[in-house]
Amino acid sequence: MVPRILEKEIRKYLFQKKAIIIYGARQVGKTTLTEQIIDDLKEKTLILNGDEADVRELLTNVNSGRLKSLIGDCTIVLIDEAQRIPEPGIVLKIIHDNFKRVQLIATGSSSLDLESKISEPMTGRKLEFFLYPFSFEEMVNYHGLLAEQRLIEDRMIYGYYPDIVMNSGNETKLLKSLTSSFLFKDLLALDQIRKPVILEKILKALALQTGNEVSYYEIARLLDIDKGTIEKYMDLLEKAYIIYKLPALSRNVRNEIRKSKKIYFYDTGIRNTIIGNHLSLQSRTDKGALWENFLISERQKFLRNNDVDNTAYFWRTTQQQEIDYIEERSGRLFAYEFKWKPVKSVMASKTFINAYPGSEFQVISHDNFTEFLTSL
Repeated sequence: MVPRILEKEIRKYLFQKKAIIIYGARQVGKTTLTEQIIDDLKEKTLILNGDEADVRELLTNVNSGRLKSLIGDCTIVLIDEAQRIPEPGIVLKIIHDNFKRVQLIATGSSSLDLESKISEPMTGRKLEFFLYPFSFEEMVNYHGLLAEQRLIEDRMIYGYYPDIVMNSGNETKLLKSLTSSFLFKDLLALDQIRKPVILEKILKALALQTGNEVSYYEIARLLDIDKGTIEKYMDLLEKAYIIYKLPALSRNVRNEIRKSKKIYFYDTGIRNTIIGNHLSLQSRTDKGALWENFLISERQKFLRNNDVDNTAYFWRTTQQQEIDYIEERSGRLFAYEFKWKPVKSVMASKTFINAYPGSEFQVISHDNFTEFLTSL
């Protein structure tokens, strides 16, 4: 079993009078993580799965009396896929407020469903955590730096979902199944998505534009869909942990691009499956974009897994001066340019340096990426 960095953080807050809420896409390992924590605690546990119809019925219009007979002398209650339960916020609140000795843990595959439904009832009662697919750092901890470095091209192509990583040789078939689960089980179950063909077209358009600025208007024109529909679907894709948006940094220079954004996929394996391309790096024309997406995704995992407060951007001017990725940490800017092959000398734009004095700049290539993904 691959140890998860988030496990140590969660353990610190157990039995501290707070419900533990764990978000993350399907099949990132939420159930495995929570079961590992529970097994180690040796506490009597009630496990309820919101995917099961009888559990949803049991927790519909529930009250403290019925919950008392259900929970009994259990000291841990785990509700898996809690977003599937009607009014999950009320259920969690009743358990939290009426069973003081119980450690409540809930997981959810969609922030769109669960976060919105529990936000108000659980105010001040919960601690929230986000679980990603495996990260580069976690795999280094699992089987060593050298072993993971040797697999880096496979990771770029197939990604880090646990089922993919642990089943070498069946990656393409498993990814197709996983991607279908994302698109049709979770997203299409939402009332806001009524046209699966449009969703697939949008995802493919985004996957083909990885690393480029994305214009909702241009996508709408390309697909002959109204801009409002594009915005709605993009928002849903982000809340379902499939894509995330990287905004432009714009503060000091008049000709800085202000409203643009780049779109990246949380997992490059999902991205490659959407466009049907699992070719080796030597045969790809999108190697640079894939490398950029991989590094940014893995960097975000590293920072969030280690609870590092930061804000991320890209930077570009109307004169096409650009920097791939920028982090703001503790009031300072750290700028990074991504190159697959090492280069002798790449300098940061003088415009950027003059506008943001005190910033740091570094080129990240295949030769030095390990420190970028494992340390500050």
